[in-house]
Amino acid sequence: MRAWIICLAAAVFLPQPSLAASMGDPASGKNLAERWCSSCHLVSAEQATATTEAPPFATIAERPPEELEKLDLFIADPHPPMPQLNLSRNEISDLVAYIASLKGSD
Repeated sequence: MRAWIICLAAAVFLPQPSLAASMGDPASGKNLAERWCSSCHLVSAEQATATTEAPPFATIAERPPEELEKLDLFIADPHPPMPQLNLSRNEISDLVAYIASLKGSD
């Protein structure tokens, strides 16, 4: 019983990793976004133009955490008009980490 209480206390009181930190490398994700996504999405503040049909990454980053947690599944199996990018799991994790890192950057 005591071990169970210690585990519960640790889960509640120890700092939890952020969504971005638990996923991938945001810097690598930014490089991927600039290469694969910037033709449709506004992927960074430095980008001048994008289509109006695809949401900016900063807007996606402001979605509720439970939606960001499912973003990797959407990228892995997107629906039209988003193209199938055939990214690896690590690349998808990096891309989602980059998007999550944009939260609050508007």
